[in-house]
Amino acid sequence: MSYCLAIEGMQPESRKELHKNYHDNYYGFPIHDDNELFGRLILEINQAGLSWETVLKKEESFRKAYDNFDIQKIAAYTEEDRERLLSDPGIIRNKLKVNAAIENAQTIIELQKEFGSFEKWLEHHHPKTLQEWMKLFKKTFKFTGGEIVNEFLMSTGYLQGAHHESCPVHSKVLAQKPLWKKAEEK
Repeated sequence: MSYCLAIEGMQPESRKELHKNYHDNYYGFPIHDDNELFGRLILEINQAGLSWETVLKKEESFRKAYDNFDIQKIAAYTEEDRERLLSDPGIIRNKLKVNAAIENAQTIIELQKEFGSFEKWLEHHHPKTLQEWMKLFKKTFKFTGGEIVNEFLMSTGYLQGAHHESCPVHSKVLAQKPLWKKAEEK
């Protein structure tokens, strides 16, 4: 079930403002900034095994702890930075997830050298099925299982499914020309 259908199915009193803001203004909208794309990947990786609400509540702390998702800075993190992150109560303190953020930043720098940007790397490989994306991400990045890859790609406009066609946000996403829609029109 898409996030859109899940949030629409909630009772009004349980439809939290945090979820509503994310749903209405971020989920499914294309991101054209590499640092923000990488930030979304970090958040999706950190959501694994937890609720999205937990991650949304900690987003500002993640931004602060990870230098506003600056790929260059994160790729250069030292052992002291790892320890700082693992002791930061404002984020999810999981060694595998912290290490994945640092290693994935280093990988994205290499992709930027080859393709010009992380976004161009994603565009270069579009369109793919979810299974093809999963294989590519598993080969390229750390800590990127099927659900992480699916949510990352849907939440950034590379895969369809973030919003049901009856959702009012769907037309706003379409106006931003997500890559899945461009591929569909070919």
